[in-house]
Amino acid sequence: MNRIGFCTLFALASLVAGGSADEKSTGPGYQVTDKFVLGGEGGWDYLSFDGNANRLYIARSNRVTVVDMDKGKQCGEVLKTQGVHGVALVPKAKRGFTSNGGDDSVTEFDLKTLEEVARIKVGKRPDAIIYDSATNRVFTMNAGSKDATAIDVKTEKVVGTVDLGGKPEFAVSDEKGHIYVNIENKSEVVEFDADKLKVLNRWPLAPGEEPAGLAIDVAHRRLFATCHNEKMVVLDADSGKVLASPAIGKGTDACVFDPEKGLAFSSNGDGTLTIVRDDGKGKYEVAETVKTQAGARTMTLDPKTHKIFLVTAKPKAGERRAFEPDTFTVLVVAPGKAKPEGK
Repeated sequence: MNRIGFCTLFALASLVAGGSADEKSTGPGYQVTDKFVLGGEGGWDYLSFDGNANRLYIARSNRVTVVDMDKGKQCGEVLKTQGVHGVALVPKAKRGFTSNGGDDSVTEFDLKTLEEVARIKVGKRPDAIIYDSATNRVFTMNAGSKDATAIDVKTEKVVGTVDLGGKPEFAVSDEKGHIYVNIENKSEVVEFDADKLKVLNRWPLAPGEEPAGLAIDVAHRRLFATCHNEKMVVLDADSGKVLASPAIGKGTDACVFDPEKGLAFSSNGDGTLTIVRDDGKGKYEVAETVKTQAGARTMTLDPKTHKIFLVTAKPKAGERRAFEPDTFTVLVVAPGKAKPEGK
């Protein structure tokens, strides 16, 4: 093959894998492009983003803070969600669902008014919560009872549970009726049937240990599990085969995948964001490490703009899980130029 033909094929392969040939050689060029202070008391956990309304939902101890991302300001709250960990959004039903670890319940709320419309009892200490479009069900991952609860969105009723055999952390859907769950205390991923509520597979994550974040590349059938021993384990979603385990930062708690860019992200409590990509030959490697802010361990993605949203706050000196008042901040990470300080 001549040189021109080879270069053309290389460029096409790079585009298919996500990103241009130039991006492959230089890195995707992400950085903190904006930040704004929300303030308010309490810690935080998972974030969810509604692209239709451009709203960011942040689980904050006993409430969900809702942010208008056009204005960078809080626009409301979902109240009485004791010990809330996450929010599952179902825009077509105009509903949201919160996992309330403090009272073993799910709050169903109206996406427009943010008012509670139903309270549903689930397993013990629900943590992560996701929506599966294939079955029109919301699933809670229950850390206390080590199972998953399935809720039918239409009837607002629990339709069953799945014994996961260990403590679940995060979960994802392949949008074809399969749910994948990180089992933190066993360092494995469990796959179960979202309709029949039956466990299909259990796959070890070695060399990864204590998985936290989980993301999926639906088109290429890849899972990305970020682990507390500073590894992102890449698995084949059909066979469970471990394909790679690139290094990430310390204190990961979330992972997202941008299908258009072909990039997987790990948000790390040490103040870094690790970006991993396929090199075009099936080898996954670190493309870039972005400096964020200490404590920014959870995140969500806007797949249209490719922006990553993270949150953190300034810790109080000498106090565990305590933060300085009015320092709670949203960080925006994206390709592009950083916003000048003070602007």
